Amino acid sequence: MTERKGLFWDGVEGRAPIPRAAQTLGFEFLEADIPSGTIELAFTATEAFTNPLGEVLGAFVAAMLYDTVGPALLATLGPDEFQSTLDLQVSFLRPARTGRLRGTGRVVHRNGDIAFLAGELRNPDGELIGTATATARVIPLDH
Repeated sequence: MTERKGLFWDGVEGRAPIPRAAQTLGFEFLEADIPSGTIELAFTATEAFTNPLGEVLGAFVAAMLYDTVGPALLATLGPDEFQSTLDLQVSFLRPARTGRLRGTGRVVHRNGDIAFLAGELRNPDGELIGTATATARVIPLDH
């Protein structure tokens, strides 16, 4: 298999550090299916993410979903491309607890430099915690 290149692949394949925000979320790359535009990730929700009831704050759930839909697109891009998120909509379906959460993201449709993305976040029992949709623009990297 050819080496995949670009900011995203450099991070997940260990050639560069992953962004600090992703590190904070316990980001873990699991797999990507480039032709179908899908990605599987995991995150680790810690006690630092919780409210007084022990539930993960919605802002952290939204951040995990953001870091799911964006990488779904990033994984499909060339080494001189990146993405800029134009909007993000999140739906919270049930409370999230600490531990490992699994994200699935996909490129729903791409037309030129605009992409429509969707993602889901599930708890360790496979229950759906939240969903997100986003619109992103593919941008060239200036070197």
